[in-house]
Amino acid sequence: MAIRIVLTPTVSHCIETVAKREYWKNVNNYLKKREEDKRLEGKIELLRSFLETADFANLRRKSEEHILHGKQVKFIVSIKNKKLLYEMIVEKSKQKINKKKIL
Repeated sequence: MAIRIVLTPTVSHCIETVAKREYWKNVNNYLKKREEDKRLEGKIELLRSFLETADFANLRRKSEEHILHGKQVKFIVSIKNKKLLYEMIVEKSKQKINKKKIL
């Protein structure tokens, strides 16, 4: 079962915070189900591995530079051949900012 999670940091929430929130959201959903859910277990394990091994200072530095320039950043986290993989994708902002001269 291939599991892939997309995490989108913002100006107010760094990649580590977004990953932690996603982790706890999945844990809470799993506990509410009260039954086995392999897909949810896989997501929790993937996020746990990411939180334990990622260099968040480096990821924050790289992503915040783009976010502060109005670009959307996404991290794709997955496992392939039992190896944790993650990549950062930078997209152009969907929202255009109109600058107005203030007199």
